[in-house]
Amino acid sequence: MDERKVRWGFLIDLRKCIGCQTCEVTCKMENGVHLGVWRSWVKKVEKGAYPRTTRGFLPLLCNNCEKPICVTVCPVNANQQRPDGIVTFNPHRCVGCRYCMASCPYEVRYLHPLKRIVEKCNWCHHRIDAGLRPACVEACPTGARVFGNLMDPDSEIRRLMAQHHVSVLQPEMGTQPQVYYIDYDEEVFATKRPFRWKWR
Repeated sequence: MDERKVRWGFLIDLRKCIGCQTCEVTCKMENGVHLGVWRSWVKKVEKGAYPRTTRGFLPLLCNNCEKPICVTVCPVNANQQRPDGIVTFNPHRCVGCRYCMASCPYEVRYLHPLKRIVEKCNWCHHRIDAGLRPACVEACPTGARVFGNLMDPDSEIRRLMAQHHVSVLQPEMGTQPQVYYIDYDEEVFATKRPFRWKWR
């Protein structure tokens, strides 16, 4: 596929997400993610007051932004953006300074507890390069996750984006995130994270 005609994007239909965390488990298995840290996870928020309560789910992962701050702040060029838009990290160059963690508006990077280098979701680019979809997309039991080429007007992701109103996280940051959400609830994103995420 001509790289000049590819810009990968991610779409999450929150109407279909049931908070089962299959994506979290699959991601850990596929990428060998260490215990206690996550490349992708599902934020769960209780809303309302008894007896009228609801539960909101918000899957979070690297947005592989069009204008990634993490690439510009890295002092050793460990973060690079591929021609297809995916932001990768080089574990052999990373010195664990955490500048990228501090600059990321979405808090989706983590310091590996043993290697002491920063890692993140890279949309399973090893699978994409082999013609496969990211592991979490393959595993989602409800089909809430859609992955595809944003430059292809006939792709499923473009078709869904044309049919539904989509949102991105914190558009005011100017990074142009490439993860889109259907039925996005700002209240869920804004709610304080549980204790376990303070160590990310």
